[in-house]
Amino acid sequence: MQVREFKPGEMDAMDVLRLALTSKVYGAAIETPVSETPLLSGRVGNRVLLKREDLQPIFSFKLRGAYNRMAQLTAEERARGVICASAGNHAQGVAFAAQKLGVRAVIVMPATTPEIKVGACRARGAEVVLFGDSFSDAEAHAFALQRELALTFVHPYDDPLVLAGQGTVALELLRQVEAEGPLTVFVPVGGGGLIAGVAGVLKALRPDIRVVGVEPEDSDAMFQSVQAGERVRLDTVGIFVDGVAVKQVGAFTFDLTRRYVDDWVRVNTDEVCAAIKDVFDDTRAVMEPAGALAVAGLKRFVEERGVTGETLVALTCGANVNFDRLRHVAERAEIGEQREAILAVTIPERPGAFREFIEVIGARAVTEFNYRYAPRAQAQIFVGVQLARAAQRAALVAELVALGYAVTDLTQDELAKVHVRHMVGGRAPEAAGERVFSFTFPERPGALLEFLTHLHGRWNISLFHYRNHGSAHGRVLAGLQVPAGDEAAFAAFLAGVGYPADEMTGNAAYRLFLT
Repeated sequence: MQVREFKPGEMDAMDVLRLALTSKVYGAAIETPVSETPLLSGRVGNRVLLKREDLQPIFSFKLRGAYNRMAQLTAEERARGVICASAGNHAQGVAFAAQKLGVRAVIVMPATTPEIKVGACRARGAEVVLFGDSFSDAEAHAFALQRELALTFVHPYDDPLVLAGQGTVALELLRQVEAEGPLTVFVPVGGGGLIAGVAGVLKALRPDIRVVGVEPEDSDAMFQSVQAGERVRLDTVGIFVDGVAVKQVGAFTFDLTRRYVDDWVRVNTDEVCAAIKDVFDDTRAVMEPAGALAVAGLKRFVEERGVTGETLVALTCGANVNFDRLRHVAERAEIGEQREAILAVTIPERPGAFREFIEVIGARAVTEFNYRYAPRAQAQIFVGVQLARAAQRAALVAELVALGYAVTDLTQDELAKVHVRHMVGGRAPEAAGERVFSFTFPERPGALLEFLTHLHGRWNISLFHYRNHGSAHGRVLAGLQVPAGDEAAFAAFLAGVGYPADEMTGNAAYRLFLT
């Protein structure tokens, strides 16, 4: 079938619908299910549904657009092959589609691309070319190779057939979701292919459905473009939600998005991490940051607009997350849910002051505690406290201030959360007689207070690091100043404290960096 050639600005919602209805996505992609979320729905007071694009064969919606574009190549174009520049889900979509269609695929990736992504494309028969240190370098090289080899460039988003392929998500939604009242669909936005396709189809068939675009606060090229009335190029983009980290949106996608998207929400890293946990709690599936972006936007939209009793659909667009990123996600999820306060507190530098502070915290669960001795009258501690609701943070700070503690709330301080929390301390040559132990604490409220009570204020704590990671037991690194002659009494303390302890005073890392 001959496909009409469009120029940016010429397409409307009916054009997107026609291309979506005649698309060829199901030669590779599947119709993904819609999942209920009883836990999240109960918390936000609305019926929340997830359109599970993370369940595609490549764990991302990108397969739809890539396959639709490549399935409609001419015989001559198929014979020559295709090329793309990508280090993410689009690359895997092109590789998968090429394997299905028997087409040569050249994929240009930055030389810094993780081997797992390179291997995934090569495993599907794609020719991977590693070039440069950034996506811009790889993209420029891909265009040069396209001209040299006469290959067809498959754009990740700014192509009518690609965005129409993504629009088939909306066709499925209309069959799958029945809502008696208002229906809102939340769509993650990078270059705009997904939201342009989805919004075009929905507005052509159901203009009453509200479409909301969601972007990270540090990668909001589409929102800024819509506000400016023209495509804006960002100088820098955030790297955490890397699946939507685009400096400039497409010409086709911008034109459709500015006409058919009803509203916008921007979210921060902590909110995305919290959304990853929300999806996991309801589905036991782990999203990549971009895959949970729409859920984060949905939650903020509900909070800001006071929406209740409606049907809200979030597109979970992908689950290609590197395993080593999950530690960071876990660190930030509770803050994103406003269930943890991160505070810097000044306490007296004397035996017993630590215990007095913990008594003030009371029954609240301490999630983190970092401290290092310094020869001063005052000590700075970095502490995390679990909250039942957001309002408790201000109340806790006020309580500590009323008792004479100097408190700095670091909960929204990005530098503190990413770096400083893991660097509190350093060398303390004044910590005479310091012995360092690794203790295994049970993860329950009161365990830390019991440990400090056993100390009786006799031995000064000169180093302390602890972090709750959700397991049954937590590991604590503690330094205690034990004067000469106190060895027997200290040994009795260790035997009676009730927590397993291994001495780490001779550990190489400790001696290199903390003594």
